[in-house]
Amino acid sequence: LIVGLLREQWIRAKYERNEFEFIEKQEPYSAGYREGFLWKRGRDNGQFLSRKFVLSEREGALKYFNKQDARDPKAIMKIETLNATFQPAKIGNPCGLQITYLKDNSTRNIFVYHSDAKEMVDWFNAIRAARFHYLQVAFPGASDEELVPKLTRSFMKEGFMEKTGPKHTEGFKKRWFTMDDRRLMYFKDPLDAYARGEVFIGSKENSYTVLAGLPPSTQGYHWNHGITIVTPDRKFLFACETEAEQQDWIAAFQRVINRPMRPQEYAVEAHFKHKP
Repeated sequence: LIVGLLREQWIRAKYERNEFEFIEKQEPYSAGYREGFLWKRGRDNGQFLSRKFVLSEREGALKYFNKQDARDPKAIMKIETLNATFQPAKIGNPCGLQITYLKDNSTRNIFVYHSDAKEMVDWFNAIRAARFHYLQVAFPGASDEELVPKLTRSFMKEGFMEKTGPKHTEGFKKRWFTMDDRRLMYFKDPLDAYARGEVFIGSKENSYTVLAGLPPSTQGYHWNHGITIVTPDRKFLFACETEAEQQDWIAAFQRVINRPMRPQEYAVEAHFKHKP
């Protein structure tokens, strides 16, 4: 569905709008500035309301405003930590886009859509272009081929699991989990603005492991397919509804744990905060 959305706009750009032949017809994705209105989901009431968004490379940020004539933005999202990924099923709109950024080292979700597919794809490409220009400055020696995979990313895995607290006696609660590279976040609802907690998933060299099953003394779970994540600080216990889900999650965790940590990831680990 998402690939289809992007492919359709590529075809229209090439054959309907002739952007490939006439440079003056090309969309100004990389102009460094974009503004417009998007339907944004309210953090507390879940209603989608029209909000003005401004993307400015000069300011290094994407901002949105609650009122059309407001001078101060409601949120400032630094391009440095900005990500965008199409989420039509989760948002309930074929052009639904999930934007994430870091605020005080915690992930903040913003859910938006536009009725015009081209407008939404243009915003997605504008964010990618802004990220590209930011990365060119941040990593001056890197090639385009090295930078392109870092522009935006899809989540490694999402879905419901049960979890328990740090004492492992609190009973298990169903939560929505999102695996974003080394950040495992859990939410009460898939469309929550903030995670209830975040867990850093390091590498096997740094004493992180994932195991199928739960410790023998564990009680209070409703789903029978357990996962234990061992970190240097504690064990995290999760339970999946099916064996297939359990295997998918274990594979996702294993991919991250098997990958050596990059220097900047040690800084993330050191500053990491998670709620128990």
